[in-house]
Amino acid sequence: MDNQDQTFEVMRACLLAGKIMLQSGAETYRVEDTMSRMASAFGIDQTHSYVTPTGIIFSVEGVGRERTKLVRISERTTDLRKVAMVNSVSRRISSGEIGLEEACRLLGELEEADLTYSFMVQIFAAAIASGCFTIMFLGSWLDFLPSMAAGGIGFFLVVYFHRIVPVKFFAEFLSSFMIGMISFFFVKLGLGQELDKIIIGSVMPLVPGLLITNAVRDLMAGHLVSGLSKGAEALLTAFAIGSGIAAILSLL
Repeated sequence: MDNQDQTFEVMRACLLAGKIMLQSGAETYRVEDTMSRMASAFGIDQTHSYVTPTGIIFSVEGVGRERTKLVRISERTTDLRKVAMVNSVSRRISSGEIGLEEACRLLGELEEADLTYSFMVQIFAAAIASGCFTIMFLGSWLDFLPSMAAGGIGFFLVVYFHRIVPVKFFAEFLSSFMIGMISFFFVKLGLGQELDKIIIGSVMPLVPGLLITNAVRDLMAGHLVSGLSKGAEALLTAFAIGSGIAAILSLL
C-alpha cells in the first residue's frame, strides 16, 4: 500500500470511528479528539476535524495536497457501549497493539453490530424507572404500579409513533399526551392517588438527559455550534413533552 492509499485508509478509519461515536451519543469534543489521536498514531499529525451533530468534516495535510472528506449523520441514538468500544479500539491503536487493517475491520464490525438491549427489555426498564421516579418525587407506593404502566406504554408509543412519523417532536408530543390520558384514567378508576406524581414519573424516560449533558459539556469545551444545536434539540423535546401533558390536562 503506497502512502496515498494509506492516507485514504486512515481517513476512512478515523471517519468511521467518529461516525459510530456521534451516532451513539458521544460528545463533539470526544469525537474530534479520538479522530485526531487515531490519525496521529498512524503517522499523520496534521489533521483538522469539524464535527456537528449532523456531520463530520475531516481533512489531512502534508501528503502532497490537502484531502478532505465529509460524513453525513442522519440518525442519532444513545448507545454508550459502542462509544466505549470505539475508545477501546482507539487506545489499542495508540499503544500499537493493532494496525490499520485490523482497526478498519474492528470498526466495520462495530458499525454493523446491534448492541442495544431488546425492545421488550427497554420497555421494562422504562417502566421500572418511571415507578422509581414517582417514589423519588414523593409519590405514594399506590402510584408505583400506575406509573410503571404509563411509563412503559409511553416509551413503547414514542418508538412506535417515531416509526410512523419520523419527526421527533410529534412522536414525543403524542406519547406524552397518551401518558397523561393513561395516568388520568388510573386515578379516575381509583388505582392511583396523585395524578401529578404519576405523570412526572412516567415522562422521565422521555426526558433528553444525555442530550442536555452533552450540550453543556460541548459548550464548556468551546464547541459552540454543537452545544447550542444540542441544547435547542433538548429544549424542543422538553417543549413537546410539556405540550402533550398540557394538552391532555386542558381537555380533562
